[in-house]
Amino acid sequence: MAEGVVARATAVAILDGVLGEGRMLSDFSGEGLAPADRARALRLAETTLRHLEPADRLLDKHLRKSPPLTVRNTLRLAVTERAEGAPAHGVVNAAVEITRKGGKRSQHLAGLVNAVLRALPDPVTLAPQKLPRWLRQPLVHSYGRDIVTAIEAVQAQEPPLDLTLREGFPHPEGDLLPTGSLRLRSPGQLSALPGYAEGGWWVQDAAAALPAKLLQPMPGERILDLCAAPGGKTLQLAAAGAQVTALDISAPRMARLQANLARTGLTASLVTADALHWQPDAPFDAILLDAPCSASGTIRRHPDLPFVKDGSELPSLTVLQTALIDRALTWLKPGGRLVFSTCSLFPEEGEAQLTAALARHPSLTVDRPDLSGLDPAWWTPEGALRLRPDHWAERGGMDGFFLARLRKPG
Repeated sequence: MAEGVVARATAVAILDGVLGEGRMLSDFSGEGLAPADRARALRLAETTLRHLEPADRLLDKHLRKSPPLTVRNTLRLAVTERAEGAPAHGVVNAAVEITRKGGKRSQHLAGLVNAVLRALPDPVTLAPQKLPRWLRQPLVHSYGRDIVTAIEAVQAQEPPLDLTLREGFPHPEGDLLPTGSLRLRSPGQLSALPGYAEGGWWVQDAAAALPAKLLQPMPGERILDLCAAPGGKTLQLAAAGAQVTALDISAPRMARLQANLARTGLTASLVTADALHWQPDAPFDAILLDAPCSASGTIRRHPDLPFVKDGSELPSLTVLQTALIDRALTWLKPGGRLVFSTCSLFPEEGEAQLTAALARHPSLTVDRPDLSGLDPAWWTPEGALRLRPDHWAERGGMDGFFLARLRKPG
């Protein structure tokens, strides 16, 4: 294939996997590809998923009937590239070549692909993509149409990269956010950045760094990081000097945590187990529970989520979250604290969980510590934090999270 076509053809195959088979972007291994082609293919697929709906609206003006999925994905990719400012001739030629070499189902449509793409306006502009109905409708009900529109505008952009820094270590140049995270716009190869080899930082969205900050770990405390992998929060707790037990059910994800500990030189006790069946040998001073959830707050970093999920898992997730909260509370010392967090925008996985937990455990109280860098408007009346992707929109946004710190009676 001509230069640049390999990455584009791979991006089309990734889109086929996401949109045709319900596979996650994280399932793509890129085996056999040059690192540059793998990185470019993933970026092209992610960008196309961020603009799928407006790209389809534009394409449908020039299509009498819908082509096979692979051809449509080739067209979607081409429209997205054009909207990014890529030269028309290179985009069109690559799309035609991909279609010609796509086998019996698509090769006869190369002329159609050529004609449709040459009929596009110049320049191509795409409005921010609307969330699918199963996501948009409940979020509009919870936050209002204007806020959801602002969230969609942030999700249409490629997100910057956030780092959590360790004091006294080198780190790259970037924008220091009010909460202490470092934001990079064009990071390049991470392993080549200052401080990587020394373990001076790790990748962690600015919002994802806040649950550990809310817990306020102290040196020497026994702390459980429940549902710990891939380990950003474990690293934060260990860097603060706590004695950390990190528990997660997934062995492959725990292997990533182990690798991060090795690179940073930090230590934690790792346990691969189901939290609903595991039992500690002694109570903890504090527990951080970043519970399994819909991940609806992370779409800006995971644009495949709206297309591979449909919300049907929400009831079982909320039952699991409730069980984990109740179980974690039994492992706390008197006077101990529990931070419950989810990277979700659904109130069922946040505000409603807090209300229900306080009803089940009337002696619990909600702590609201003084954390620097937070907008006061992000605190709920109950003393929890509600973070949304449109917060810091001018800086690139943040992941959506709900966080609450609960105190067990002494």
